[in-house]
Amino acid sequence: MKSAIAIVAVIGGALLLLPAILVTTWTSSAEARLEEAEKAAEAEPQQVAVAAAANEEYCTPQLKQILRRVLQSCGLIEGGGRGCQPVQARNVATMDDADFNALFVPMKERGGILQYEQASAELDDEDRAMIDRVFAERRGASYFFVVARASPEGSEEVNRELSRGRAEAVLTHLQEAFPNPDLQDEVGLLWLGEEYAQLDGSFCDWDRSGDAASCEPEDLNRSAFVAWIDCRL
Repeated sequence: MKSAIAIVAVIGGALLLLPAILVTTWTSSAEARLEEAEKAAEAEPQQVAVAAAANEEYCTPQLKQILRRVLQSCGLIEGGGRGCQPVQARNVATMDDADFNALFVPMKERGGILQYEQASAELDDEDRAMIDRVFAERRGASYFFVVARASPEGSEEVNRELSRGRAEAVLTHLQEAFPNPDLQDEVGLLWLGEEYAQLDGSFCDWDRSGDAASCEPEDLNRSAFVAWIDCRL
């Protein structure tokens, strides 16, 4: 009789311990899977694609990180779209100026650079036509990215607000020309002022609005880069 009671007690104790054992096992397995996933992410090629044989070839881990942070972490600005100011831009990019600009080189064939007049955030007819043309070439992409800059004339604060105005001018035009409630989830705005990732002469042969001969650094950086990006986040 006593042995039967002892057996029942042992079985009961084992049953009581079973949930704890299972939880420990599941937790250990989950941690192992997470560790494997993180190692796999770290093992992804970090080079920037220089050719785009497929639409997603340029979707490097760095570019996806920037997109994800701009679209999810930079705060919804008034009127739709998401944007980061220059102080935040360095944290969003977590890379130096040249590497940041290199991320966008493979988008040359489907993007454009809007060139503004000095100290102006107003779009002219040529700017609007370029926005319309680039926006119409969606080809299944999910995110329309706007990266605005300012040339070094003036104070950092003025240029920060000027580049913000240039980015928001693009969004305002899109809202007027392509009214769609989904725009605020599709359009990401990043304004850099003069403080980060200034463009150099290698961007002179891009599709640009304005005078094609005007390609001094100050011309290039009174600008907003626009393009659809078809990365899967």
